[in-house]
Amino acid sequence: MVKTILSCNNLKNTRFMSAASTWLCVILFGVVMLMMSGNARAEQLSKEQIKGLDEQVQEIKSDVLAIAAELNSLEERLLYPSNTQLSVFVSLKADDAFLLDSLELRMNGEAVAYHLYSYKELEAFKKGGVQRIYTGNLSSGKHEVQVTMLGKSRGGSDLNYSESFWIEKSVRPKAVEINLASPGLANEVIELKEL
Repeated sequence: MVKTILSCNNLKNTRFMSAASTWLCVILFGVVMLMMSGNARAEQLSKEQIKGLDEQVQEIKSDVLAIAAELNSLEERLLYPSNTQLSVFVSLKADDAFLLDSLELRMNGEAVAYHLYSYKELEAFKKGGVQRIYTGNLSSGKHEVQVTMLGKSRGGSDLNYSESFWIEKSVRPKAVEINLASPGLANEVIELKEL
């Protein structure tokens, strides 16, 4: 019965998002038509009238962007309700001793995230940057989180570390941080902190 309710809820969410997408398309179509009609009569209009039309088009564009931002926010709230939400962040300890190639995240044995890192992302990590690698739904209770890190040491040798952790999810949103360090620099190469 719970699955039936959830599938109905997902169906309603899908219908709502479809309707919202339809409205966004209608608004964009209206903007295009306004711009096309403005081009056809541009020869007859004075500079002041053209300036007024440009201002209206810019206002409509900003309205469309605001609606799109609201739709994105609504979609995130519908897909990831706060009582089941789990966010996982990744950071590096301050060192230059290794290059992170990739990171895989598993929840209860199921792969939920995998990321290959670029040079720019590694530079951002070295400057203290943090990456949100996963946001998803997780029921209340104990859950296993497995993190696998692949990289290269400064000397060029391959690094492959995997670590498992247990987290306790309550009815509130939960955020955890995976902190990665070079072997030998810290006691733990992969560390999980609750935020």
